[in-house]
Amino acid sequence: MRIFQSTNPKGLGKSAGEAAAPLIREAINSKGKANLILATGTSQFETISQLLNEGIDWSKVTVFHLDEYIGISITHPASFRKYLKERFVDKVEKLGEIHYINGENDPENECKRLASLIEGQVIDVAFVGIGENGHLAFNDPPADFDTKEPYLVVDLDVPCRKQQMNEGWFESLEDVPTQAISMSIQQIMKSAHIICSVPDERKAKAVKNCLEGKVSNMNPSSILQEHPSCSVYLDEASASLLTNALEK
Repeated sequence: MRIFQSTNPKGLGKSAGEAAAPLIREAINSKGKANLILATGTSQFETISQLLNEGIDWSKVTVFHLDEYIGISITHPASFRKYLKERFVDKVEKLGEIHYINGENDPENECKRLASLIEGQVIDVAFVGIGENGHLAFNDPPADFDTKEPYLVVDLDVPCRKQQMNEGWFESLEDVPTQAISMSIQQIMKSAHIICSVPDERKAKAVKNCLEGKVSNMNPSSILQEHPSCSVYLDEASASLLTNALEK
């Protein structure tokens, strides 16, 4: 795992997007296509924006959705399908394919449908973040490190739900769903490359626990330490509690 503290004045997301673009182009050049996992949330704003400026042939790219709330329609302001459609899909010319998670479908059947789509696919680049509680996707602590199912129904803990409220996606804690469909830890870790973007001081404790602590399902993103090609992009605030020197 490589950890970078971005000095880019336009933000760590720009650095993350610039680093990911050659990996996507390499996959397209070598295989004729690329498979991506896209995360959502405030941590991904700049990364996705930069990707759109990289001149990638999106017609040769398939995107897999990372997570989505159960019971929320695509018109809800907090819907991650809405987020991806408005911030990415609608701005891309001729995207090859995107496999959304539909949180309005029967959850177990939706997990099976998604599993059938991703089974046997090599994910070239996965874009992820780290939650304030250390979650990876919506795998809150204690995360299931063992399941081989690509997607699963997960319970959202209170710190996770508070984060969603505090980021402005919901008006109150009661409005935040208590369950979601999430890509599993093992499925994320199968990706050839992982690009992790983590801005803001509110993530600093989780960053320290996950990047400098022991690998533990109580700090789910700590599993990234075991990935052979994971790059983590931090800003000064999110890196503020780290004790080890960082690449810049």
